[in-house]
Parts: sequence; C-alpha cells; structure tokens
Amino acid sequence: MTISTPVPTLTLNDGHTIPQLGFGVFKVDPAETERIVTDALEAGYRHIDTAAIYGNEEGVGRALAASGISRDELFITTKLWNADQGTESAHAAIKTSLDKLGLESVNLYLIHWPTPQQDRYLESWLALEEIKAAGLTTSIGVSNFQIENLERVITGSNTVPAVNQIELHPAFAQKDVSEFARSHGIQIEAWGPLGQGKYNLLELPEIAATASAHGKSTAQVVIRWHLQTGNIVFPKSSNTARIRENFDVLDFELSADEMDAINSLDAGKRVGSHPDDVN
Repeated sequence: MTISTPVPTLTLNDGHTIPQLGFGVFKVDPAETERIVTDALEAGYRHIDTAAIYGNEEGVGRALAASGISRDELFITTKLWNADQGTESAHAAIKTSLDKLGLESVNLYLIHWPTPQQDRYLESWLALEEIKAAGLTTSIGVSNFQIENLERVITGSNTVPAVNQIELHPAFAQKDVSEFARSHGIQIEAWGPLGQGKYNLLELPEIAATASAHGKSTAQVVIRWHLQTGNIVFPKSSNTARIRENFDVLDFELSADEMDAINSLDAGKRVGSHPDDVN
C-alpha cells in the first residue's frame, strides 16, 4: 500500500533513526500474532516492538518473513527478560530471540526491567554493550528504568541508553524521568499509551472535545498527543480496523491549547507495575 504521510522518525544518541510510531504485541496471543502483525504491516507500520517474555517472537518473525518487506525498511525491538539478567544469560537470550524472530540482528535490544532485588542490571547492560559490538543489535536501551537506574548505567559503562521504554499516558506522564532521560539524549518510548483501558481516559472531556474538533477518535487524539510530545509510541490492538485507525494519526495536528488541556490530565496515575516491585 502507499503511505501518504511518512511516519516521523527520531534520531537516537548513537546516530541511528527510529520510527516514532510503532506497533506493540504485548499480550498478543502467540497463535494470533502472525495474523495481527501482518495486519499491522499492511496498515503501514514498519516498527514492531516485542519481547522474549511475550512468547510471540516466532509469530512476529513469520509475519516479517511473509511480508516481503525489505529488512532495511523494518525496525524490530525485543527485550531481555528478568530471568536472563547477567552476562552469560544475556548473550544466550539474544541468540534465542534472534532464532525465534528469524533475524540476524534486531534494531534495538532492551533490558526489560531493572529488577533491583537481583541487582544485575549493570552487569546486563555491560553485556548489551558486547552484544551490540558483536553486531547482534544496532542499538541498545532499557525499559522501566527510574532515574537512579539510568544514572547507574550511565556512570558505570561507556554507553548511554538509546531509549527508556516506560509506562506513559496522559494521567501518568512521568515528567521527571522523561526530562532526565532527554537531558542525557535518551529517547522516551511509551508503553500502555492509552492507559490499557484501566481508567476512563478516552471518555475524558478534554480528549473527547479535541477528538470532535478534528473528526478523529479519542484514541487517535491521544496517540497524536504522544507524537507531538516527542514520545515513541506503540498502540496495540488485535482488531484490524482499530490497527488501521491507530495508524491514521499523521494528517492532523493538535493546537498548543489542546496539548495543554491533555497535559493537565497528569495525575501520577500508574496503572502497571512499579519497577521496584518487578524482580
């Protein structure tokens, strides 16, 4: 298909670029993953975000292989799971993920959680440096890292993470973490960008009024808010029509007043797990 408006890209601190709008497969049924990722690719997505723990890397890989899309047009992310923290385990884990994906390398490899009780994330980060040097990933980053976790890997290694993927939606904007990351050249990726349906985000009047003004859905308005905020965002759906709708966010722009109205919704409302509690 012809994509009328190109997906915007951001430049990572290692010089590589990343599509700002991607497709996430968290909790996507492994048996349905190939179909769903195929739908996403047909809708225009070229950035796919998966993880070892999702159990669906094989389905992602099958969809990529069947798509006929050139590898250099795709941006693929996967993640190191908590049980694989540590030098040897991390090296084995990336190879397992690549085998499942059917790829020689990924574009981005992340530490999924800092798992503070294990206290091995710095060791794992040093292993990711080696994995990158071996050509198994183009860029490396982290996920669910708080400021103290970021500070430790920055000071304890030779590489600043390219991204930090965190829970982020209008009611939980994580401004402190985002501002710290961006001050160090770390791009922010938003998981749960629509609040995972755990509060009435899409019914809030600030969002509903903006959607009405633009002739868009409330979900499209929130995805657009993420893009204009500068976040890399992964809307997720198993519904073909919704997958296409979530991609159709490149032909309108929120005004400064509309952005301010959505920014005002930040209430520190975390709906996922706290990073200190995932080990």
